[in-house]
Amino acid sequence: MKNLRAYVALLIITVIAANLTGCTTTAKAGSLMDGISPNPVSGKPVDNIITKSIADFSIDLFKKSITDNQNSLISPLSVMFALAMTANGADTETLVQMEALLGGGVPLGELNEYLYSYIRALPSTAKSKLSIANSIWFRDNNDLLRVESAFLQTNADYYGAEAYSSAFDSQTVKEINNWVKTNTAGMVDSIIDRIIETEDIIDVMYLINAVMFDAEWRNVYHKEDIQKGDFTDIIGTIRYVDFMHSIEGAYLDDGLATGFIKPYADGGYSFIALLPNENVPIETYIDTLTGEGFLETLRSAQQVIVNTFIPKFGYDYSISMNDALSELGIPDAFDREKADFSRMGVSPFGNIWISEVLHKTFISVDELGTKAGAVTRVSMAAPGSAPNNDPKTVRLDRPFVYAIIDNTTNLPVFIGTVMTV
Repeated sequence: MKNLRAYVALLIITVIAANLTGCTTTAKAGSLMDGISPNPVSGKPVDNIITKSIADFSIDLFKKSITDNQNSLISPLSVMFALAMTANGADTETLVQMEALLGGGVPLGELNEYLYSYIRALPSTAKSKLSIANSIWFRDNNDLLRVESAFLQTNADYYGAEAYSSAFDSQTVKEINNWVKTNTAGMVDSIIDRIIETEDIIDVMYLINAVMFDAEWRNVYHKEDIQKGDFTDIIGTIRYVDFMHSIEGAYLDDGLATGFIKPYADGGYSFIALLPNENVPIETYIDTLTGEGFLETLRSAQQVIVNTFIPKFGYDYSISMNDALSELGIPDAFDREKADFSRMGVSPFGNIWISEVLHKTFISVDELGTKAGAVTRVSMAAPGSAPNNDPKTVRLDRPFVYAIIDNTTNLPVFIGTVMTV
């Protein structure tokens, strides 16, 4: 028997740059946490209000982040945490827009409390491990950006973020990538190639969040569970691939698609798949998705025997989310004239704004396990058994939607599409 293990490495990097130039040194990063340690906070229990808001954000962002005819994968959790930490530096209309997008209008202080409780409630066991780490890196030149201590304190309190002062040179690149490698158990070994420094823009800050997920399936696959079959991809090409067969106990049917839930060990997380009906194009199906609809589909799962067939698949995906996030409601954050991140810090040389949100993901699903990772870079610039009745079969032999969810809230940690294998 081969234990099927699932590995998810998740990284978030928020890049803050100013439109100025400056000298660098070769000093190694030093802690900026003197006098700043996490204060005890009570948090706010996750309720239906915030669950619906996060679900809406997750599905809306997913719909905006799909590339036609290509496999896609995003981590709404990654983008949510990246933007929430960044929002702690926002003010005026920029803050209002970010509050509306991230929490449905919930004030940022409450959103921090909700996310603090959500992070702490996410389970982590010997067979379903989850770890989350945050760090903030600053260029060690106070003339370029004066960082507000309240910004550091808030991110320390609610996100456990440590802060480091660094020269922002090649050594800094190595240190950041080493931090990433350590906090993802080596699954992702780098997220930055170089630090931007031009006549117009110079990087002065990075906010990084790393999430590492390592889990086994509750029902593992055996060698005899692997069988060959046809997969018809998005352009009609038939591919002869390996399918993994198992019997599960939760069947999904939202009227336009059928699917199943396959839990990981210890009950904290699950893999879900939704296969549009044969007369429903996957693009049409995705257009109909809503946050509340996604949650209702999972809440309405039927406890029946389901014969499931998952093809082996693997791919990486990259997308700039500037347009998607602007269209979803935070255009001011990307506008060099309108953006207000004055609670993050002040530069004497110009305003601070988001110049890019870049999201990169990777996933591989086979008989040995599932490996997935995501990187979000926000660049800122200034200037049990089921009853044996009505057994179902879901064979993922054409394009489908899938997600890895937290079983307590049903919120997606990852969500994507498979258009081809």
